[in-house]
Amino acid sequence: MKRTGWWMAATLMIGVAWSMGALAEGRIFTRDGLAIGGTDPVAYFTQGKPIQGSPGYQLEWRNATWQFVSAEHRDRFQAAPETYAPQYGGWCAWAAARGEAAATIPEAWKIVDDKLYLNYNRRIQRRWESDIPGNIEAADEHWPNIFQ
Repeated sequence: MKRTGWWMAATLMIGVAWSMGALAEGRIFTRDGLAIGGTDPVAYFTQGKPIQGSPGYQLEWRNATWQFVSAEHRDRFQAAPETYAPQYGGWCAWAAARGEAAATIPEAWKIVDDKLYLNYNRRIQRRWESDIPGNIEAADEHWPNIFQ
């Protein structure tokens, strides 16, 4: 089935509505009360894949609870959170490039220039990857105003 522009907009808005709880907690995307759904952001860098964190290794940063797979990952994040936290607060990088906010999934990710980017799903990630520099530039420009 061919997806049209209106379908994409509707899908993105569903993602926004689904994750509206994050707005009350700042600009960090949360799911089930956890930043990026409890996925360990350090694991993307150290293990090259998303791994679910544990309540035994968590901390608060930017009004969100972050979980990690180990004390070592938690401590690395705590020492340099901007190094490991996903860009745009863990919201969809493709949507941010369009001036919008949308939910993300752990499996739609990429590290570019030592920065973690997440996307709504793998199909959207492929769209984002079609012009990574242009999409990052657009998202960086839109990001400060998305929640205003």
